Amino acid sequence: MSTTAALVCDGCGQTASAEHIARRLRRLEWTTRHRPVHIHTLLLGAFSPLRDEDFLYAGSGEYGEEFRGEAAQILDAVGISTAGKTRDAVHAEFQRAGFFLSHVLECPLDGDPANGEAAAALLAKRLQSVATRIRRSLKPKRVMAITEELAPVVESILALDLCCPVVLDHGKPFRLEGGAGDNPGERLREVLAISAGG
Repeated sequence: MSTTAALVCDGCGQTASAEHIARRLRRLEWTTRHRPVHIHTLLLGAFSPLRDEDFLYAGSGEYGEEFRGEAAQILDAVGISTAGKTRDAVHAEFQRAGFFLSHVLECPLDGDPANGEAAAALLAKRLQSVATRIRRSLKPKRVMAITEELAPVVESILALDLCCPVVLDHGKPFRLEGGAGDNPGERLREVLAISAGG
């Protein structure tokens, strides 16, 4: 009698099917292609978006030229216009500016994303490996915590030895989503402008 051991994804710590691993490897390939040699600002989110077309680094020609979801929110927040530009041109501009996007969970969250306790537990479990990657491989000049889903672990992030400062919005992660009439990316742009001028 044989038993099959469940695979655990090394990018998110969740139980992984073959399809999950294949999607992770595709996203890793896209991301690696656009990583700056020297990372000035690491934008650290909670987990990758569910749909590939919302993933910032999705390959050109894969989903047309329009950026959607989290990808569009991030580009807006850092002040990079996509008007009249190909995906490759936008990726190159983001890279030249020294920005790099990474997530604590490099895969979408399995299950119900509204289950905040389960999400916070997964995020907390991954923080040490993320800190090691930031220190040894990415080596940014600063980390900016983005997405509200990081709020439950923000104190734990501050306690990590990342060898660079962690920038927050009044003690909270910068928001990318807002309500009607709200422009959450504006606060991130303000902080980026202050640091660029300083």
